[in-house]
Amino acid sequence: MSLAAESPLHSSSSSDDLAAFIEAELELTSSDTSPNDQLDDDEENDVEEQRIKRLKVESIKELQGSVMERNQENIGIIGTSKNLADEDSCPPHPGFYKGLCLRCGQLVEDDGPMLSLDYITKDLKLGTRESDRQRKADLKKLLREKKLILILDLDHTLLNSTRLVDVSMEEEYLLSQADSIKDDPKRSLFKLDAMHMLTKLRPFVHTFLKEANTMFEMYIYTMAERSYALEIAKLLDPEKVYFNCKVISQADCTQRHQKGLDVVLGAENVVLILDDTEFVWQKHKENLILMERYHYFSSSCRQFGFSAKSLSELMKDERESNGALATILNVLKRAHQMFFDPVLGTDLSSRDVRQVLKDIRREILQGCKIVFSRIFPSKSEPEDQPIWKLAEQLGATCCTDVDVSITHVVSTDAGTQKAQWALQNEKFLVNPRWIEAANYLWCRQQEEDFLIGNSRNT
Repeated sequence: MSLAAESPLHSSSSSDDLAAFIEAELELTSSDTSPNDQLDDDEENDVEEQRIKRLKVESIKELQGSVMERNQENIGIIGTSKNLADEDSCPPHPGFYKGLCLRCGQLVEDDGPMLSLDYITKDLKLGTRESDRQRKADLKKLLREKKLILILDLDHTLLNSTRLVDVSMEEEYLLSQADSIKDDPKRSLFKLDAMHMLTKLRPFVHTFLKEANTMFEMYIYTMAERSYALEIAKLLDPEKVYFNCKVISQADCTQRHQKGLDVVLGAENVVLILDDTEFVWQKHKENLILMERYHYFSSSCRQFGFSAKSLSELMKDERESNGALATILNVLKRAHQMFFDPVLGTDLSSRDVRQVLKDIRREILQGCKIVFSRIFPSKSEPEDQPIWKLAEQLGATCCTDVDVSITHVVSTDAGTQKAQWALQNEKFLVNPRWIEAANYLWCRQQEEDFLIGNSRNT
């Protein structure tokens, strides 16, 4: 199967370009194989291994020549201005495949810190200078095509999966349902027999990916194992239109229990991230759009400590029209439009989508002036509390004391002094979930759905 996208080189990503380059070199080194030298069926799985052996043992010189030739053709994969015929002029080596320099073809044991890009093609490594060069080249290409980068988590963001052994009695109907619709190309429920799992795609996901693809270069980034990630990628993108080789899994992470943009060949100022878990993006919170978790299966509810029945047990699901993905798609469209707004001038490289995201977020609770009552310990610093910080990020003004300008009192107890003041002065008295819902849904929510006690409208 091809490592590279079938699209033309000039419209592919840096990741796809590198994969195509490596595959081309492998094809060159195996082109002298006799037509009669065919492998038996039980050896077909060893084709890649045989090619690699020939590459490393028999064809180092041939690879050196082919790498040089391709650089001279200026295809933009590994650039150099040095004399390629002189091996001593190559260091620092830009990167390696199976220990072979991508520029000069030398077999090098150790050449300092390298970025491992196994998800693009196994045993591919790039040096810092070449990684930076790739990101700069990719940025120019993206801005020219009016695209940004979108990183997509899988579980609880685009779908929900459960082990077959964890299916509850009330969910057993799903097993026969999955079998009965297995030939339906529009199905959203899949039984992955090889993995002993059941997977449910989130409503609207196919429309979401199709529309997002016009605005973004998309990556999958999951903390799951690679075998699972690739299997799910087939469900989401069977024609390899959206992701191709851009599937990053747990083994690709450079820091334990953390996701990072260091393994993405793209500039951070054009990256947006969709994920249901904030903790794993400690270094990139400003790029993150936090997703409302998709709990379709009962095992997912149990995992996060919810005692309520799951969507599958209730035989319900999110709506296509106004579910989480439809809501976030509108946010992405707004961010894209604001980033590429021609009114801001022609210098796109100086713009930052993280600032665009902040500006959109600040509009959500703009004009709201909030006081909290018994939401956090009285001796703590209010400004350091997560709910306070979140309200400010959403554009609200937070205060410690009530006055006539206050619009909302946030509490869980209608009996507090500040809560009573809100009732007496016809101010909104709402649960903290009002702020949390606004954060997930990217718009101010109707206070009537979050009122405490007998609070009335203003």
